[in-house]
Amino acid sequence: MALAVAQTIEQGGALVVEAGTGIGKTFAYLVPALLSGEKVIISTATKALQDQLYARDLPRLLSALGLPLRRSLLKGRSNYVCLYRLGLARQQSGLTSPYHLRTLALVELWAQHTTTGDLGELPDLQDRSPLWPWVTSTRDNCLGSQCSSFRQCHVYKAREAAKAADVVVINHHLFFADWSMRESTMAELLPEARVIVLDEAHQLNDTGVQFLGVQLSSHQWQDLAHDLLKVGSRLAAGLADWQGLYADIHTTTQALLALPQVAARVYWQEDAPEGIAPEAWKACLEALAVTLKKVQAALQMVEAIAPDFLHLASRCQALGQHVQYFAQAPAAETVRWLDTSTGLRMVESPLDIASTLQKCLPHIQGADSDSGEFGPPGKAWIFTSATLGSDAQLTWFTQRCGLQHAQTMRVASPFDYAQQAALYLPLHLPLPSDPGHSTALARWLAPAVQRLGGRTLVLTTTTKALDAIAADLRDGFGHAETIDVLVQGEGSKQDLVSRFLEGANPGQRGCVLVATASFWEGFDVPGAALQMVVIDKLPFPHPDAPLVQAHTQRILRKGGNVFKDYVLPETAVALQQGAGRLIRHENDRGLLVVGDRRLAKMGYGKKLMAALPPMRRLQSEQECEDWLQMLTRTSTKDCL
Repeated sequence: MALAVAQTIEQGGALVVEAGTGIGKTFAYLVPALLSGEKVIISTATKALQDQLYARDLPRLLSALGLPLRRSLLKGRSNYVCLYRLGLARQQSGLTSPYHLRTLALVELWAQHTTTGDLGELPDLQDRSPLWPWVTSTRDNCLGSQCSSFRQCHVYKAREAAKAADVVVINHHLFFADWSMRESTMAELLPEARVIVLDEAHQLNDTGVQFLGVQLSSHQWQDLAHDLLKVGSRLAAGLADWQGLYADIHTTTQALLALPQVAARVYWQEDAPEGIAPEAWKACLEALAVTLKKVQAALQMVEAIAPDFLHLASRCQALGQHVQYFAQAPAAETVRWLDTSTGLRMVESPLDIASTLQKCLPHIQGADSDSGEFGPPGKAWIFTSATLGSDAQLTWFTQRCGLQHAQTMRVASPFDYAQQAALYLPLHLPLPSDPGHSTALARWLAPAVQRLGGRTLVLTTTTKALDAIAADLRDGFGHAETIDVLVQGEGSKQDLVSRFLEGANPGQRGCVLVATASFWEGFDVPGAALQMVVIDKLPFPHPDAPLVQAHTQRILRKGGNVFKDYVLPETAVALQQGAGRLIRHENDRGLLVVGDRRLAKMGYGKKLMAALPPMRRLQSEQECEDWLQMLTRTSTKDCL
């Protein structure tokens, strides 16, 4: 892999690498990139991976190679404290509880000494703390160079440091968010960098779809209302009815929030989302548009007083344009949906990022689709992940990203899966469609968890199954003092992982972690702390999800087979990700349990089995018992 990366850097072009777990893909791309002498941008899937690259991997390699390169960590603006807004935070009527005021005091004290302004330095500031929007800025409310704190701005400093650095570590969200908004960060960095590496590239399409579309949320309206009242009352009291305008925005927003009596995500094909009367939807949007025009009129009278009012007017105009956009029918080759999981959010996105990349990313501009040439000449793009598809051409990834002409390669994991891992399918369990499936799985699982002393990760495909399995496991263990059942949502991911690791120590109560969503990937626990991974059922894409519905309709229009062309590849990649949690080191041993007999009984099961690592297949309950016994001896030996 390192040689292929070095060749791509030398010649230019695009390289897509599926790098099996354990090969050391991070070093495989870092070493040739650092030795190239070129400016390098590395984009990862999450902020946690960013921090790991920047604080651990890069320093180790730069020291080993003796390279005096400058490195920079760049995150989205919402990760940095805004000194201007921090100075105003104590004046906010929304911060009244003693806890919030104490947390604010902590941020104020830290802000006097931090050199980065990265709020991630504060472990006591929770990710979902309501304080975040009061002490950070957004594209909407940032005053830019007209801000009184601009020279001390941590966002500006981070971006300037990135321009001067030899190696810049970013994340996919920032990569696409900046491009979608035409902001300066990536627009200035990308032309300077010859080498761009996108790690955990399997998330690239989902992230791009999220950011390269059009979005309008109730949070934007509420933020506008709060800032309007705050700035108007402070800088232009009596010159407009700021309280009345605040109330108008609040009233129209609440009318929209009260309208949908629908699921969390609703597909939207016509003039209104499914399940909502078009007349009522149109009336709410028109009321919001009228309110925004009233706000704009008030701002025009005072915009010369301070730059704050100019920015408010610009935000108001942008929101009005988006309201008008969503009052029309969806554009072709897009998917539109209404998200009511947190507030109300209207989203319209491309079905994939292939066509959008043609317009936004430099490696596609000027490309000849027949010859496969990538421009500008000499630029090298590296895309890598442990799971990029189930075929040799990695089409699951390349087609969605417009990279059909890129060089592809697959590097197999060095792990001896036949010796290190086994797969067991409890065929006696009812089908997943049976209401008793989760309970039956939990009852079968409890004795195995007890035997291992915890050391088990249960991955579910739905929150309903998560709740049911967790409850049944707790009932099964009763008042036993040996096993703790950890559940996603009952603590931060970091806290859950820490407690899970503690459970493998001698004298500690063992742990079984029941999780869904984000724990299917990025959960990295090598060693005997994790010896069993359980997947409750095959992770088929949910047919009611808006993106799934849109992909289904597009495939049907083209005469394709939805199950073969979309459902199976999606399921295979998700299954790979979940199974990949088990073996993380060459000395690991473990058991993968899939509680879905369709994997063995249905014709498509062979294709899905082929996507899994080549583990030993256990054929009976006795073989499973014997394997668990071996794992128990291994974990006991490790503890001793």
